[in-house]
Amino acid sequence: MAGRGREIDVAKNLKTIEWLKAELAASVGGLFKALLKTGNDAVADALAAIIIVAYILGRRVGVSFQLIDATITSKLSEKIKESHEVEQWYGDLSDLQKYLQK
Repeated sequence: MAGRGREIDVAKNLKTIEWLKAELAASVGGLFKALLKTGNDAVADALAAIIIVAYILGRRVGVSFQLIDATITSKLSEKIKESHEVEQWYGDLSDLQKYLQK
């Protein structure tokens, strides 16, 4: 009987992962639609949904929130050192790095 419960948990997790993937795709679509509208509320809402789903999807596939955060920090430093275009033109990566360090 213990094996059956584990099978149900694995199946439930796989179904959740598929649902989260669909949510991520829908959220990206929502962002594209929001970018066509005026005002920042819809864009902020769509971006927040994408970030939340990405974290939860990561967790469901075995990536901890802490690892995601550490990887974001590492990638920011890497892109700043590489003088990514967005960093050169606007300084956005440095600004994000400073914000996340607070």
